[in-house]
Amino acid sequence: MKLFYGDINGNKVLINDEEQQHIVKVLRMRDGEDIHVTDGKGKLASGKLIIEGKKAGIEVSEIKENLPEFNPKLHIAIAPTKNIDRIEFFVEKAVEMGISEISIIITEKTERKNINIDKIRKQAIAASKQSLRFHFPLINEALKLGDFLKNIDPEHTFVAHCHENLERIDLKNIPQLQQLTFLIGPEGDFSEKEIAFLAENKIKAVSLGNQRLRTETAGVFVAAWNYYNMI
Repeated sequence: MKLFYGDINGNKVLINDEEQQHIVKVLRMRDGEDIHVTDGKGKLASGKLIIEGKKAGIEVSEIKENLPEFNPKLHIAIAPTKNIDRIEFFVEKAVEMGISEISIIITEKTERKNINIDKIRKQAIAASKQSLRFHFPLINEALKLGDFLKNIDPEHTFVAHCHENLERIDLKNIPQLQQLTFLIGPEGDFSEKEIAFLAENKIKAVSLGNQRLRTETAGVFVAAWNYYNMI
């Protein structure tokens, strides 16, 4: 399936401008080829490609709506790493495994403060198309930890940290929920002050095992664990 991104409004389908350029200039697809377009919100249009100069369109033969979403829904709030490539790796792999939402959180030990969220969103779209997702994940603007907590439900939220002297539950003991939020800290982990603050906000701490995982590895691990629970 050659899947692209665009707007689907009734029977009208408009392929995204950047996608059109990719179709015409990079892939050099030909008029009449099979093509599929998703709006990233659960709709899928199928049909034949129409090439008109530098523009690409679709002659629609079928539109499917309300395609199923991944369940359970997973939201990972992760602190950015100093090397942004590592967070971009996490985003790509987590999206492939069905993550529903990603937030960037700024913590006490976060070294990188400036994040190009638009670039991360484009990477999430690319990974969604690659893995044939018809529901794209939500990528939120970066927030400080305290501000992030204002908008979450503590009953469904967990923090993974490496402080062995503090109480943590095993990942396998987390109850089956339809929606989960995990907080992943930066290099150097959350501070004990932050973990105490999270506990005050009724956020439960979990252990991801005996090994100390890098930030992006912890994020991918949680995404893989959730993906396993989907299938």
